[in-house]
Amino acid sequence: MPATTSAADLYRHSLRLLLEKDIPAWVGLWAEHGVMEFPFAPPGWPQRLEGRAAIAAYMRDYPDHIDLHDFPDLRIHQTTDPGTIVVEMRGVGRLVETGGPFEMTYIAVVTVQDGRFTSYRDYWNPLAVNDPGLDFTRSNAR
Repeated sequence: MPATTSAADLYRHSLRLLLEKDIPAWVGLWAEHGVMEFPFAPPGWPQRLEGRAAIAAYMRDYPDHIDLHDFPDLRIHQTTDPGTIVVEMRGVGRLVETGGPFEMTYIAVVTVQDGRFTSYRDYWNPLAVNDPGLDFTRSNAR
């Protein structure tokens, strides 16, 4: 993406890539030293990923576990910093292993610099970890 891409446009593009299951392209939207954090992650789950390589390892098998269909209810809020947005959304699809439904609510604080994600704090719903189909998040990023 061009360095002048807005944070909101980069985020929307990233969601399209996730729906297309193009994880390498999604990872390519990250700055080399970007940081992804999960402040509500329960014990034993990754709370912080540092660098594009760690984020790539974490996301590598995502489509093998979750088949995303849509991100309804997407709301992107601008902040006083044009490089930072707050996102509210819901991800829906199915769990690949069981075929059961997948639904997760998210609030994320995302920072973009020079057309790349530099910080992504993902406040996902930790109650959903009771579903064994979501076990993929433990595998690569401890």
